[in-house]
Amino acid sequence: MKPLKIAVMGAGLIGRRHAERVMSEPGTLLSAVIDPSPVGRDFAGNAGIQWYASFQDIGAEDRPDGVIVATPNQLHVENAMEVIAAGIPVLIEKPIADDVDAAAALVAAGEKAGIPLLVGHHRRHNPMIQAAKQIVDGGRLGRIVTVHGTFWVAKPDDYFDIPWRREAGAGPIFVNLIHDVDLFRFLFGEVEAVHAMESHAVRHHAVEDTAVVSLRFANGVLATLTGSDAVAAPWSWEATTGENPAFPRYAGHCYQIGGTKGSLGIPDLTLWTATAKPDWLEPLAEERVAYEAADPLCRQLNHFCDVIRGEAVPLVSGREGLATLRVVEAIKRSARSGQMIHLSDAGASADPEKV
Repeated sequence: MKPLKIAVMGAGLIGRRHAERVMSEPGTLLSAVIDPSPVGRDFAGNAGIQWYASFQDIGAEDRPDGVIVATPNQLHVENAMEVIAAGIPVLIEKPIADDVDAAAALVAAGEKAGIPLLVGHHRRHNPMIQAAKQIVDGGRLGRIVTVHGTFWVAKPDDYFDIPWRREAGAGPIFVNLIHDVDLFRFLFGEVEAVHAMESHAVRHHAVEDTAVVSLRFANGVLATLTGSDAVAAPWSWEATTGENPAFPRYAGHCYQIGGTKGSLGIPDLTLWTATAKPDWLEPLAEERVAYEAADPLCRQLNHFCDVIRGEAVPLVSGREGLATLRVVEAIKRSARSGQMIHLSDAGASADPEKV
């Protein structure tokens, strides 16, 4: 099968990771790097790849089959709109946008044009999460009661030398916790209400460095999620899963899922279940659920190719990305107001059909 030509827009940390996957997969060819910065130009030059300062500079002879948008959050909608207008399928890195109404307009544009729009919540493609989904849906935990997620990391000072990372639309809620919110939605269904607090007491940037979030799901599940990019700790998706080899790996859980018949730790998929009627005085059975590991970014890329060829529908569509963004924006509203935010009351205009 002829390799698909994929262009990557944005040559920052995640853009380079996408570009490396495109270059390494036999079914894809990195046709161009699109980034006006010297970093983008140098990355393309070192890789021997065509470089463009903007998407509009690409000629008809270099037209890609698909584009991965990995620019700063604040540019996602503008850049993805360009790609959709050109009639090219697009995979946009999370978050789909930094504003719900803008994201809704983007989703509407893609649907009106009939152009596939995927959102890069790549963790859904992780075989470990697929196995966890089977455990949750299969009833081995009984009724899910509560969930906890932890994202505690220490980002170095030079991470914030890039200005957009200090500005509205960045911060660990939009940049990091959105992944966790998306996985919680994937595993447990739609969020009904959120209550959150945030602080920027460590760095005093315009965006938070720490957040604590409570979520209530429509099915009654209660969840807590804490995040900070100013804490030296081994408890985060990055530190516990080994998904990105650039990060040190530690034993421990980033998520704990509790049900009436048992509980599950992620990422090691340690399953604890009651051997008879649950009783806190009786020992639990311990089991490590096996799964076949694979790089979720590669799996996402291959899925994107299947969508381009018309062989699959998006696992994480624009509407899915929009739904996750609505929860994240509600978290930010709650943190600002100190009030619980009900998703049914938050951003009614975020329905693409009403834009």
